[in-house]
Amino acid sequence: MSETVLELRDATIYQGDSMVLSKVNFEMKKGDFVYLIGKTGSGKSSFMKTLYGDLQLTEGEGSIVDFNLKTMKEKDIPFLRRKLGIVFQDFKLLPDRTINGNLEFVLKATGWKEKDRIKDRIDTVLDKVAMKTKGFKYPHELSGGEQQRIAIARALLNDPELILADEPTGNLDPQTSVEVMEVLQDINKNGNTILMATHDYALLLKYPSKTLKCDENKVFEVVQRKS
Repeated sequence: MSETVLELRDATIYQGDSMVLSKVNFEMKKGDFVYLIGKTGSGKSSFMKTLYGDLQLTEGEGSIVDFNLKTMKEKDIPFLRRKLGIVFQDFKLLPDRTINGNLEFVLKATGWKEKDRIKDRIDTVLDKVAMKTKGFKYPHELSGGEQQRIAIARALLNDPELILADEPTGNLDPQTSVEVMEVLQDINKNGNTILMATHDYALLLKYPSKTLKCDENKVFEVVQRKS
């Protein structure tokens, strides 16, 4: 497997008939942590959706975790998503089951069968986000920050080659955002590759890393000034 987990070459991204981002060139290597920033409506979400198969890439070239985004078929998308961990702004936890139940649901849906292995894997990912004692609770019994930690744990279940975090702190207060960011930083230090869309500039200053910006239909790298 190549060290490149994501590569776009002259990729033009459309939402319906309207062109959102033009001629995007971007490469991500294993172990990178990259921010994707830009105003609301600048194309961050469309960029992310193209990466996990919600929008088709029709112009240019693109590959992600060894899948070709241009030639990928509908039936390939579930297999692509097994190699990705996706963290959304609104957690997307199933309200009618416990945290353990949420995580078990994902593992079973992706082909895990053995109860012991399922339990061990759930314990491992909850431990990584410091939520090991909360598995018996229901989502509504947890704070927003705790729910987002669970969402990160869920993204880690299948040991993804790339984590796509789409505004993971968008619904959280500043203090909780920092806590969630610390979790993402730790996971990255452990070798996980993360692309994080955000408009929380305070986090960028606190945890500087390579940053891409969507603006006026373009995506370009911005160099953060050292304060």
